[in-house]
Amino acid sequence: MTQNRRGFINANPKWIRPAVTAALFLLVALLAGAALAGCGAGPESSSSLVPPQTALEASSVAPPQVALKETLKRTEKINDTQNDTINQTGQNKSAPAEVYEQTAPPGSVKVTPAVVTIVVDGDTVYASLNGREEKVRFIGVDTPESTREVEPYGKEASAYTQQRLAGRQVYLELDVGERDKYGRLLAYVWLEKPVNDSEAEVRAKMYNAELLLNGYAQVMTVPPNVKYADLFVKLQREAREAGKGLWGAAVTASALSPASGGKSGSAAKYIGNSSSKKFHYPDCKWAKEISPKNRVEFNSREDAIKAGYQPCKVCRP
Repeated sequence: MTQNRRGFINANPKWIRPAVTAALFLLVALLAGAALAGCGAGPESSSSLVPPQTALEASSVAPPQVALKETLKRTEKINDTQNDTINQTGQNKSAPAEVYEQTAPPGSVKVTPAVVTIVVDGDTVYASLNGREEKVRFIGVDTPESTREVEPYGKEASAYTQQRLAGRQVYLELDVGERDKYGRLLAYVWLEKPVNDSEAEVRAKMYNAELLLNGYAQVMTVPPNVKYADLFVKLQREAREAGKGLWGAAVTASALSPASGGKSGSAAKYIGNSSSKKFHYPDCKWAKEISPKNRVEFNSREDAIKAGYQPCKVCRP
């Protein structure tokens, strides 16, 4: 067999040798490449390991940055929903209802419902409120007396209050001082529940103001209850100028009084008290109580002030 191979090679010397040589070189090259590949391989290059990016993408748990973005998106969506609700309804639905109920508009009036049970006189009544009966004195006004002693226009004022208030539901507003020295409850009496404390509401709904406007009472200011004092003076002036009620009756009485000599039109414009150093309108209830020895007459307000007299705080001359 060997002899045959040798004979075959020897018989074909031109192409056999180059082919064998090429085959040997190819084999050596393959072995060298395999050796180099084996030396460069390490544990980190194993094909069984997944690159970090691939592992992160394949994980079922989102990375922190992604989770944070998702949370922010959900929060923004909730806020947008709440804002839409507020814009559509005008208030936050999640806020307690009592927060809005406790918010009172400016100028509102706090009142207590009551029912008038007995009329004492023009400015005093008994009323039932909160399960008890109270004697109520009207703040800021004074009607002529009609009980112990009868003063001009006293009976008329008492009858007017009887007609207007007896058995009626009213609303009582208190001021700084709740009671007087006699224990009477001091109040502004509203015939209807007021919307606010404006002049228009006072004129239309407050009974104290009604007495003044119709000439059934004079202003009587007793601090600290002075909330409507200036307005009451204004209403009294209107009644006086119009000759309403006691003002019309008082002008007639003073014009024919002994101080004027019984002649109409000769009455003094202001009456002073030399003891108290106060001066009044002739029809003021306090002017009528001045004794003859202390009575001083003035033709003008300026004359009274120059003489050292102060204006009465009731009639406000």
